[in-house]
This record gives sequence, structure tokens and C-alpha cells, in this order.
Amino acid sequence: MDTMLTNDKATLIQMWCPKSYGSVRGQIPKRDRLTYTWRELDVFGEAPKDENKREPLCNRLRYCLRQHRDINPRKHLLKNVTGVARSGELLAVMGSSGAGKTTLLNALAFRSPSGVKISPKAVRALNGIPINAEQLRSRCAYVQQDDLFIPSLTTKEHLVFQALLRMGRDVPNTVKLHRVNEVLQDLSLMKCADIIIGAPGRTKGLSGGERKRLAFASETLTDPHLLLCDEPTSGLDSFMAHSVLQVLKGMAMKGKTIVFTIHQPSSELYCLFDRILLVAEGRVAFLGSPYQSAEFFSQLGTPCPPNYNPADFYVQMLAIAPSKETECRETIKKICDSFAVSPLAREVLDAASATNAYFLQPLDTIYGIGYRSSWWTQFYCILWRSWLSVLKDPMLVKVRLLQTAMVATLIGSIYFGQVLDQDGVMNINGSLFLFLTNMTFQNVFAVINVFSAELPVFLREKHSRLYRVDTYFMGKTIAELPLFIAVPFVFTSIAYPMIGLKAGVSHYLTTLFVVTLVANVSTSFGYLISCASSSISMALSVGPPIVIPFLIFGGFFLNSASVPPYFKYLSYLSWFRYANEALLINQWSTIGDGEIACPRSNVTCPQSGEIILQTFNFRNENFMTDISCLFGLIILFRIGALFCLWLRSRSKE
Repeated sequence: MDTMLTNDKATLIQMWCPKSYGSVRGQIPKRDRLTYTWRELDVFGEAPKDENKREPLCNRLRYCLRQHRDINPRKHLLKNVTGVARSGELLAVMGSSGAGKTTLLNALAFRSPSGVKISPKAVRALNGIPINAEQLRSRCAYVQQDDLFIPSLTTKEHLVFQALLRMGRDVPNTVKLHRVNEVLQDLSLMKCADIIIGAPGRTKGLSGGERKRLAFASETLTDPHLLLCDEPTSGLDSFMAHSVLQVLKGMAMKGKTIVFTIHQPSSELYCLFDRILLVAEGRVAFLGSPYQSAEFFSQLGTPCPPNYNPADFYVQMLAIAPSKETECRETIKKICDSFAVSPLAREVLDAASATNAYFLQPLDTIYGIGYRSSWWTQFYCILWRSWLSVLKDPMLVKVRLLQTAMVATLIGSIYFGQVLDQDGVMNINGSLFLFLTNMTFQNVFAVINVFSAELPVFLREKHSRLYRVDTYFMGKTIAELPLFIAVPFVFTSIAYPMIGLKAGVSHYLTTLFVVTLVANVSTSFGYLISCASSSISMALSVGPPIVIPFLIFGGFFLNSASVPPYFKYLSYLSWFRYANEALLINQWSTIGDGEIACPRSNVTCPQSGEIILQTFNFRNENFMTDISCLFGLIILFRIGALFCLWLRSRSKE
């Protein structure tokens, strides 16, 4: 049996490393190479905002019906674009700003943003076989322009996380780790494997070129044979840009199909391109080799001057100058019309309509469709990454604990040594309510930016189908749970004896238990605000106004019997109400007659703990109900946060 398992493992390693990863160490077999073609690609953007929309709807509808127009016309972003990208070639998409480069790449990757519509007649095919988004995702990698990483992770930790989720669930972890080391070596990232990624302008980490290569490394772990890159040299100097293009060139020379957008490359970079696609005003102005482009523009009577960067010349020819819009648009129309009837365009159309003889493996054999890792693997990876982020920021943990200790000491000093008289009863009730307000505001604002700050990373990884929404939410929240248990412990352990609350281990543990529940309820409410908010500033703005009504319903500022009927149902969501009642029951339920020092002349002084509870309209038998309601609010708020996060992920797909 052991021999059989060893042979199976060796077979898996041989299948994954030399064969499916052969493009890194060697050439891709011809039968596995991909030719990506697209034809009749029309893309429409959002409906433009014009002054006609100010007119009544009936007038606009009547006008549109007469003119045979849509009532909300959309902007035509890409117009009947046809093209082909062959294996072993670098296809550079160039054009001026606003020409449609990124729109084209998003359409090719099936990642157009919401609101953008693609015509139903558009065909995108691999080796002549039409595909959908799921089938392309299983064989394609898309490196977007913005590099989004978790700053606290190191380069190797990030790649290990990506490998565990991207590679198939049947692949052993040893093979995945071996693949990570290969990619680090192939992309020259071995020297920075143990350096944190960092955040530009905030945390020192990787350089711009290293971040770009890390983005490539993340996408090439599964060795996709088709690679789409959006502005891979954006923000890099000439040396770093050349280094990144050399990496892409090396991948192409081994049989990969690579399409990327680039804005005004240098002449040195231009020499690395195998084919160029010029886009202007949403149309194809040219598609062919750099040599063919020189001939094409020479035939139009606009040759590139000697000793001039061809990329700069073509972009300037296809750009719209602010003071010469009509003339520039006529020039662009002439160039695009000339290419549309040229032999080059007919060759592209024939290639886009043909079916290659190369054999396409079934799409679910190696890469799989859907999530490549199991639910437990996703949960473990998210928990591991989130826990690393917490451990690598010990200063934040120390500041939180120090802040808690200082606030607890301050409250304990203010209410120090309370005695059981009329003033002491009022002070103790106020100090217990301060326990709740401090735990609430401290924890709500501690987590209110957790999901908002990582939202771009989450949306990108979710769109790449690395993990589910529920695994991300559970792993992220459970990793931070120890801190939200330690904070209430520190606070209660300091303030409780200083104030002189009810003596006894059981009463202290009950108070600690209730305060811990409040900390976790407020944390759950903070998660809900964070998941429902589109930005950190919005979350910080809506947090206090939402918490204050729940604070009022806590029974300290407004008696629970005095809540207006139209706010009665809202008060049931107030954790202040349940926690305040539980703390006061724990404090006063065992205080009998005569234990509170009340002068006989003072009839307003409460004679026993039962009278104090009656004053607040609290009852002893509600204690377990209060505890159950606090647990229920934790579950309710977290389910609400998970639902909001799921809606946000759906709206971005």
C-alpha cells in the first residue's frame, strides 16, 4: 500500500511539475498552445447624462420614437473590433488615453465592470472554439494595472497563500510549495522572498518592479497558457519597465500567448513586441508586426520619421488634440477605414474565423471550473493569512491593550472605593454603564475599517474565485477574536476592584462574561457597518449616529418602561439594554435590606437591591434572557455583515 501511495504521489508531481509547468522550464507542446481570437466585439458603456433628460419622460419618449433611437442611448466604446493573439508572441495594445485599451482587455478577460454591455454577437474563442467566462478563467491569467496585496505579508507568504487556493485540490502541498520556489526563482524574486510587501507611501517593502513581478508570479502559479496584462509598466522607470517586459518576452518565447496594454513605450521596449494592436476611438487602426506597421503608415503617406520612436509617432497620430478635434477625428477615421479594407485586416478576419487543428484538453481536467480548493482549505488559508496580519502588527495590539488599561485606570480612579449609600449606588450604576459605552465605542471603531480597507483585495480575489464570501468572513473574524477577549479581560480586571463592585469571584466572572459579550456584540455591529459601507470615511461617518439610539435605549438615560411605542421594536436591538440589566442584576440582586446605608430622613434612598432594579424596571428573572439576547445579537449582526459583504461582491461581478 505504501509503495502504491508513493507511486501515486510521484505521478502527481510528474504530471504537475514537468508537464503542466513545462512552459516555465521548457517549451509548451504545440498541442497545448492557445490562439485567442475575437471578432465583432462591440462594447457599450453607461448612458450619457445630457440635458434632454431634464425634459418630461413623455416628451423624450415621443422624440426617441420619431427618431428611432433608444430613450437612454449608450456610449459606443468599442466598435466591431476583431483580432487575434497567437502563442509565442507578445501582442501590445497601444493607443492614446481613452482610446479603449483597458476596455478591450476587460472584454477579452470577461471582466467588464457593471453597467458595461457587450453585444451578443461578439465571439471570443480559443483555437477557434467559442468560450465563456468560466472556461477562459480556467486557462487565463489577468494581471490588472493596480497591484493589490496584503501589506503585512512577505513575498513567499503571499505566493504560498495563492498556491494553496489556485492549484487543484488534488495536488499535494509539497508540490505547491515546490511550485512557489520555482516561480520565485524564475521571476528573480528569491532575494526578496522574506521581505514584507508593504504599501507605497506607508510601509516600506518591495520596489515597484518587484511588486509587478509579484503580480505576475501570483497569476502564473498555475502556469496559464494565456496571459492578459493591463499596463504592466505603469509607474516604473525605464530600467524596471524593461525588466518586466523581458519577463513577458521570456514567457512568450516558451509558447505562451500574451496580450498587454502599454502607454507610450520607449523605442527599446518597442523592439521587444512581436505584434502591435493600435486602437483609436474604439476602432482598430492597425494589427500586425512592427515591420508591417511601418509599411502601412508609409502607404498612407505618413511614414515614421527617421530616428523617431515609432510608438510615440503612432500614438500621436491616433490622439485627439484639444484644439484640432475635427481634423484629428478625420485622420483617425481615414486610418481605421484604410486598415479595414487592407490585406492585413482580411488575414486577421480569416484567422479569427478559422478553427485551429491543435487539440484542446477538457477544460476541467487540470485547472478545473469553479473553486479549485475545498471549503476547509479556503477557511484555513484565510485564517492563516489574517492571523499573520495580526501577529505582524504587534504595535497595534500593544496600543489597544495599553489604551484599555489607561481608560480602565482612569475610570477606576474616578469611581475609586465606592461605598453602599445613596451616592454610591448612583456612581456604581454610572460606572457599570461606562463599562458598556467604553467597550462599544472602542470595539466598533477598532473594526469599522477592517473590511472596508481590504475590500479591493477581497473583490479581486473573489472574482478570481480563490475563495467564497463565507470562508473569507469567518476566517477574518475568527483571527481577530483573541484580541476582543483580551481587551474586556484587561479592562474589567483593573476597573472592577478599584471601583469596589460586588465582592466575590462569581460576581467578577459574571461581569467579565457580560462585558466580553458586549465587546463581541459591538464588534459584530462594527463588522456590519464596515461591510455595508463603500469606504472607510463613510463607515466612520455613519457609525456614531447609528450607535447613539441604541445607547439611549440602554435604560440609563431612558427608563425601559418609557420607550415610545414606535421605538419599541428598535429597542430590542439595543445590546446596552440587555447588558445593563444583566450587570445591574449581578450587582444588586443579592443586596438585602439594611446593606445600603440610608438615613431614615431620606425617603428617596433605595433600601435594597430589589428597589434599585425596580427603579430601572429590571427583573431578576430576565438575566438568562439578557444573556441569550446578547448571543442572538452577535449572530444576527454577523449574519447581516456576511449578507452585506455577499451583496457587495455580487454587485461588482
